Parts: sequence; structure tokens; C-alpha cells
Amino acid sequence: MSEEVKHFSDLKLNSWLLAQCESMDLKKPTPIQQNCIPRILMGEDCIGCAKTGSGKTLAFALPILQKLCEDPYGIFALVLTPTRELAFQIADQFAAIGKAINLKKCVIVGGMDMMEQGLELSKRPHIVVATPGRLADHLDSCNTFSLQKIKFLVLDEADRLLGGHFDEQLKTIFAALPKQKQVLFFSATMTDSLDKVRQLASAEVFTWQEKDDSGIATVKELDQRYVLCPKDVLDSYLVEVIRMFRTTNKDGSIMIFTNTCKHCQLLSMTLNDVGFTNVALHAMIKQKERLAALNKFKSNHVQILIATDVAARGLDIPTVQLVINHVIPNVPKEYIHRVGRTARAGKNGLAISLITPNDIKLLHAIEDVIGIKLMEYKVDDKEIITILTQISVAKREAEIKLDETDFYEKKMINKQKKLILEELEGGQLLDEIGIAKEEREKCRKKRKRKSESLENKTTI
Repeated sequence: MSEEVKHFSDLKLNSWLLAQCESMDLKKPTPIQQNCIPRILMGEDCIGCAKTGSGKTLAFALPILQKLCEDPYGIFALVLTPTRELAFQIADQFAAIGKAINLKKCVIVGGMDMMEQGLELSKRPHIVVATPGRLADHLDSCNTFSLQKIKFLVLDEADRLLGGHFDEQLKTIFAALPKQKQVLFFSATMTDSLDKVRQLASAEVFTWQEKDDSGIATVKELDQRYVLCPKDVLDSYLVEVIRMFRTTNKDGSIMIFTNTCKHCQLLSMTLNDVGFTNVALHAMIKQKERLAALNKFKSNHVQILIATDVAARGLDIPTVQLVINHVIPNVPKEYIHRVGRTARAGKNGLAISLITPNDIKLLHAIEDVIGIKLMEYKVDDKEIITILTQISVAKREAEIKLDETDFYEKKMINKQKKLILEELEGGQLLDEIGIAKEEREKCRKKRKRKSESLENKTTI
């Protein structure tokens, strides 16, 4: 937009929406909101790309609710997102803004009761927020609801959704949607998926990407550092980084990212044992427990959250002041999403990555992508020596306790399910032994029943 927008009223939003923004202490629209909201209200497809914490959810929620108010019916809009926690957060934001019009919304994600979800869908809520896998399951297994009348399809974190992991599920979902609809794509990192996104949008798609002359992919309020440490004492360095942060900041929340569910659980147990109370968030935890852990962290009852990348995208927790990469991600783009959990909406934040000598190339790759060189965060090696034995013993005890639980059994069941689904989707093994198409379809149905049987035993 050529003119500067100083208030939400300049975007031609309805008075009730302006009142809701006022009640949520939202004063001035962010650049992505200024540019995308008017074009969405005009009926255009939209691609919006901006840094983390820039208000992308409101950029599509406000115009959708305005259009819903003009012609209220369910199911009016479908929002797809890659992670369960983000789905609940988006639904909560819709509910907060839409309470004035008695908005009905439902969340369709894995790990929750399918019968209850099916009942919710049959009641035709205005907004459905879903992860692709569970929504595809509903479309395959029941006909109590229809997506044929939706006006809006939103892909939040579109680059992740279109990155290849959800292709089969999206194919099922797209087949159930009407041809005439507005399609909205939003993410913080969309450069490598932009062509694929444009293919799904109409010819008149409006594209807005945040311009930044600095060439830096992360926000300027974020202080980014690294700690170089030997691999076998990584946990001791982590404890020392937390301790140093706490000497100057007693109340700021900390998010710690690691690479696997096992590491996440072990790290959580170890830190709890040495006096750093925390909650864990990973795919091996039941969904209700995941939500409970996240709520404890959001409400500041617990100030440390240890997570895998299920928490890396979209989660908006204003109190987070420090993000630690316990294990640096292999993909630079995921680094951007992880550190984007702090320094949101103009606030300052600190991100520290623990780097082993084997990670130097990864660090350089990340620096090339984000356009900035990370500074070293100084840690006193003498302090590491004093806590090394305590941390090692605590971790070993955590490993023994984990061995005594059914954690590994759940992991094996999930691994079997993943292999079944991969074989089902790819069909490569079946093609190699020359099974005819009809036989392959029979085999797929059989495998699907097997997968459902496994799903009843465990929750991903």
C-alpha cells in the first residue's frame, strides 16, 4: 500500500472488529496486515511472507471474520497447519476475535478422540483448523460433513505444508474442496516454495514479501550467539548457559530445542533432577499432556520448555526471552523458525546455539541464510568442570528411568506405523515386485486397517 496505515480503521474493517482489536490492545496494524488485509477483502488470493512475530495470523483471521459476518454459515473457512499446538493457537485467536459474533470453531488434530471430532464437524462450525493427516483421515472414513461450501482455504506455515511430507493428505483434502474459493498462504520462510505456492493459487494472486534492505532474515531485536563446546559435555554447557542467564534474568521464559523425542525426554528429566523445573513437548507425549505442558509454560507457571521442532513454528509466547539450540538444526530455515519464538512483536530476545566442532559447517550455512554472523557467548570452563559429574550422573539416572518405562515400546510402534504409511504412500516396494494396480489397492486398504489398529494402541 502506498499510504501509511496508522490504524485498523484505515483497513475498512467493521466496527465490531475494530472494537475487538481495541479490547486486545492492538493499536496499529503490522506491515503484513496493512498490505494483505485489503487485498483479501477484495477477494484476491494472497501469499504473505514476513518474519516471525509479525502478526500473520491476524492478517488472515480479520478479513475472514469480516466476510463470515456478511454471510454467516458453516463450514466457512478451513485453516491447515503442520503442527497440533499451532492449530490450537490459531483457533484460540479466531475465538478471541470472533466471540462478538458467537463464532463456532473446531480443531481437528491427531492424538484426540476421532468420534468427538466427527461430531464437532457434523455440527458445521464456522472455522475448522486442522493438521492435514487427521483431516484426511476424517474425509476417508466418514461423510457426516462437507467442505464443498468453504469460502477460504488458509495454509499457515505453507512452506512446511508443501515441502513434501503432507502431499498425500493434501491431495485428499484438496479433492474435497470447491473450485471457487480464496486461497491464502502465509509463512516466515517461503522462498524455496514460492513457485509451488503460486501454482495452487489463482492467476490474480497477490504476493507480499517483507522488504528488508539489511538482508537479515531474523528480526533486528534478536541477539544471536553461539557456544563452542565438546560434544560429550553438551548438557553441562547447557546447564551453565541457563545458570548464567538466570543470574541477570529471574523471570524470563526459556525454550530449549533438541533434535529427537528421546533427547528431549532425557534432557527434561535431567534438568528437573538438577533443579531446573521444566516441561517437555514432543511427539511421543499424549496430546492432552502436550497441551497441558504448553499451558503451564504459557501461563509462566513453569519457565523452561524443552521441545523438538513441533514447537518451532508459529507459537506466540510473549514471555520467551531466551531460545537455546541444544542441538543445532540441519536445515537453516528451521533455525529461523526456532529463534523466532523470542524477540516477537518488537521485543528484545536472545538466541544461543550450542555448537560442537562437527557443527561448524552447519553454523556457516545458517549464517549465510540469515545474513548475519553469530557472536560467541562466553562460558566459564571452570564452572563446567564443577558441574560435570553432577550432570553426568543425573543423565545416567534419567536413562535408567526411561528404560523402565514403555517409552521405547511406543517409539517402536510409531516407527512401524511410519514405515507402513511410507510404503503405502510411495508404493515403491510394491512396484518393484510388479504387483498390478488392483492388487496394490487391496494391499493399501489392508495396510490402512493395520495402521488404524496401531493408532488405537498409541498416540503420535
